[in-house]
Amino acid sequence: MMSIFGKIKDAIFGHKGKKATVPNANTAPRPTTATPGAAPTQTRMTQADVERMLEQKPGSDKLNWRTSIVDLMKLVGIDPSLDNRKELASELGYSGAKDGSAEMNLWLHDKVMQELAAHGGQVSAEFTN
Repeated sequence: MMSIFGKIKDAIFGHKGKKATVPNANTAPRPTTATPGAAPTQTRMTQADVERMLEQKPGSDKLNWRTSIVDLMKLVGIDPSLDNRKELASELGYSGAKDGSAEMNLWLHDKVMQELAAHGGQVSAEFTN
């Protein structure tokens, strides 16, 4: 059974075995001088722009996913029920009361964004403060 965070990560980056590819200046494919008969090489992308990927999801303009864990979960197709948020809180090490409070939900959103960054996502400072 996959963790709630694992489901969120896969919904944004793609499923296991499929890396998301959103080019940026540091990761766009670069042409190389090929030896005759050799296949050209390209730099593989290792990071994904989380904000851009979320903005491209249907409904992103109608949900407050930038600050709400409930809306973020809805956007990526995961049931944002209290039970699922409690499970996510346990997975990510939340030590407060798992009661669905604003404090818990804000912590969850911040922690999910930090974890996405830790797993190779490019996350702007607005999401990691």
